[in-house]
Amino acid sequence: MARRRIEFVIAENPPKRLDKAVSRDVPEEATLSRTRLARLIEAGQLQVNGSVVSDAKAKVDEGALIEITIEEAEDSHIGPEDIPLEVIYEDDDLIVINKPTGMVVHPAPGTPSGTLVNALLHHCGDNLSGVGGVKRPGIVHRIDKETSGLLVVAKSDVAHQGLAAQFEKHTVERYYRAICYGVPDANDPRLRGVKGTSFEAGNILKLTTQLARHKTDRQRQAVLFQGGRHAITRARIVERYGAPAVVALIECWLETGRTHQIRVHMAHAGHGLVGDPVYGGKRKLAAKSLPVEAAVAIQSFPRQALHAAVLGFIHPVSGDAMRFEAPLPKDMIDLLDALASPVT
Repeated sequence: MARRRIEFVIAENPPKRLDKAVSRDVPEEATLSRTRLARLIEAGQLQVNGSVVSDAKAKVDEGALIEITIEEAEDSHIGPEDIPLEVIYEDDDLIVINKPTGMVVHPAPGTPSGTLVNALLHHCGDNLSGVGGVKRPGIVHRIDKETSGLLVVAKSDVAHQGLAAQFEKHTVERYYRAICYGVPDANDPRLRGVKGTSFEAGNILKLTTQLARHKTDRQRQAVLFQGGRHAITRARIVERYGAPAVVALIECWLETGRTHQIRVHMAHAGHGLVGDPVYGGKRKLAAKSLPVEAAVAIQSFPRQALHAAVLGFIHPVSGDAMRFEAPLPKDMIDLLDALASPVT
């Protein structure tokens, strides 16, 4: 296996620990995250003044010569596939994609090919410096197969660690657009009686629960109030449709990022997403509340009407604030146009 060697000198006033000093002074072009450096030290792949040091807590002095031997990233076992991608932004460290509906993010036993990762391996080619020692894109978050919208993917190990830390701390800005049954309004007494729901200023619905995999249906998530993982979703009404209003376009944003979070939370509140085959279902709408064409469009919408519209984060290498927006896909625009048609 090919190897590369990185050499540098510890600068003045180094931190007391070797791992911290090395992390501070390693050249940026090495694209080595703190986690990767810690693993290299533990594996005995770092030398101080010609001697191997594998204790991350060891003391290191100013002027010490550091040599790190790195095995070049291996090729991924996942095959590249020439699948078109809508690239919103790309640099040496990361790429932002507007994912279409119907595309799975990562290969799995049921979907071994045709995924976003397969497409990225082809698109990026040799521009992947390696994540965890393997030439692969670093997936730090996912959206469901039938959900469209924005995803950021790391192309280097240091970017992967930096982005993952932001998602873990819930500092990433994520806004979704969704079309739901009913109108989640603070004036609805039923909604105020649903456990885990509250309203904030500006008629913003806040959903606070625990989420965990359903006990009997492994494809579903379930709302809990003990156990599971903490989850918070907020939603506001963008537009109401129908006379009386029976459907709404809403904007949702996540304080946490759990599997199916928006879908299961909105269903818990009684406002499941149009087209959602798992949580939303099909509902009988009030007669003559919508044009016939709109009612048919709702009943036949083939997926959950959910789109990841806004994504904001701090670039893990440059430190720049990044923010991207993706317009609604055609199928959701067509549905909204049908809903906006006057009732005759």
